[in-house]
Amino acid sequence: MAGTGMAATNIPEADSRCVVPAKPGGGMDLTCKLIQKSLTPGKVQLSYLPGGVGAVAWTSVLSQRLTTSNTLVAFSGGSLLNIAEGKFGKADTSQVRWVAAIGTDYGMIAVRRDSPYKTLRELMEAMRKRPANFAIAAGGTVGSQDWLKMAQIGRLAGIDPKALKLVAFEGGGESFTALMANHVQVVSGDVSEAALHAKDGDIRVLAVLSDARLPGVLENIPTAREQGFDVTWPIIRGVYMGPQTSDREYQQWVQTFERLMSSNGFAEQRKAAGLYPFSMTGKQLSDYIEQAVIRYRSQAHEFGMIR
Repeated sequence: MAGTGMAATNIPEADSRCVVPAKPGGGMDLTCKLIQKSLTPGKVQLSYLPGGVGAVAWTSVLSQRLTTSNTLVAFSGGSLLNIAEGKFGKADTSQVRWVAAIGTDYGMIAVRRDSPYKTLRELMEAMRKRPANFAIAAGGTVGSQDWLKMAQIGRLAGIDPKALKLVAFEGGGESFTALMANHVQVVSGDVSEAALHAKDGDIRVLAVLSDARLPGVLENIPTAREQGFDVTWPIIRGVYMGPQTSDREYQQWVQTFERLMSSNGFAEQRKAAGLYPFSMTGKQLSDYIEQAVIRYRSQAHEFGMIR
């Protein structure tokens, strides 16, 4: 099925676009491609605006360089963490209009398929002995969600998070490219990204950071918790719009996504994209995000990451 074709008359018919605030190949890209595929075919175009792991796109929205009422911008839990840490400047969740969360993702830790490490515990034990020997690819710098995942696991393994050797990339696509080229030994990333490579057998996922094992391609991968590391990391994915969007236009998009996400066709496409059910729109989503940023700020403060 090319697309669900949901609510075709409710979305602007000309020049609708979904902005990916990262380079191609990562979770932000996946979000916009899922929306592009699910809404009326040919009506939503993709554009890429990488920089600062979402900061450039956020600034462009607030400065009204992205002013059209039919422009959606992808966000993730990582975006909310950046807001909490002050990496988007003096950002506040009320500065944009949160449209919809379309699914959830989870963190994961992966190595190359020819890596000598078969479990997360084996990897962390080796890393505890010689942390400088392991370059860890992450979407973002120290303090990013990919870093915090490893920092939490590392601390439980007896590793000082400051000793972790992080290699920062602009999104998960670059992280896996570096892993396949053997430039890094570990990727701290997301399940949706890892699933694409796991299908081809190119990588070995050592752990998923979910409460329970996940269905699908990674159904046989144990959780970090099963391996003695009580760390979970859910990642919501969705889109927001600029503050200049009128109430009428905003509600049009909210209603469009509500209809879209209630369809069986969308549920199938979300599953195919490697995401898991999580649907929220409008004010409910705005309230959820406000509380999520408070939680992220507390986690970041624990590791001394608040600016």
